[in-house]
Amino acid sequence: MEAFYRTFLVFVVGYLFLRFTGKKAVAQMHTFDLLYILILTNIISTPVEVNNLVKAITYAAITVILYKIFIRLSLHNKLRWIIYESPTVLIQNGDIDREGLKKVRMPLNELLSHLRVKGYTDIRSIAMAVMEETGNLSIIPKSEYRPVQPNDLNLQVKKEFIPIPLIMDGQIIYHNLKYLQLDRGWLINEVENKGELVENITLATLLEDGKLFIDNNKEKEHNSNPYYYKPGRDN
Repeated sequence: MEAFYRTFLVFVVGYLFLRFTGKKAVAQMHTFDLLYILILTNIISTPVEVNNLVKAITYAAITVILYKIFIRLSLHNKLRWIIYESPTVLIQNGDIDREGLKKVRMPLNELLSHLRVKGYTDIRSIAMAVMEETGNLSIIPKSEYRPVQPNDLNLQVKKEFIPIPLIMDGQIIYHNLKYLQLDRGWLINEVENKGELVENITLATLLEDGKLFIDNNKEKEHNSNPYYYKPGRDN
């Protein structure tokens, strides 16, 4: 029981510290952020192996506080350039910047691979490619190669509507119902009108026209329609 208690407590404390730190995906971490996570995880995992739980939690709390202080300091431009690395230009006006590639230690074939992943096969179509502080590659195409925008054609487009989930995995999302000023009775009535049961619904969303869209993960008869083909032997 003691091992379970110590492991559970370390897990909960670590989770709370990371929540306090703030949202940041691993792929978006700077070198400083990753170092912080490595130090924190090493500290909070210590009590699982040795008997110094309070000391480890204290050190972890100090680490979190120091990290928050450094993040606050990084909001000042002068200090930011000390804590974080600057973006590095890899391509400019269709020309590869070899000094930039050397700086980020990226071989040319890897750069071309990143470009292909993002849908670019010809460097001449790229106005600028930059390695950001997070290690992600940002690509800005030349104006004649970028996708056509509605504004280019003087088109007026309606505002994008995001369908609002009301049921997920058979569970009603009550806070979304409350936001929409709807109640459970209305939702149940809509579901029953479509001949469905809440517990069988994978996803139900409210559409722009006020109608309920239901995905219950059931495939209708497709009569060998090629659009329903699945790779493998599941057909």
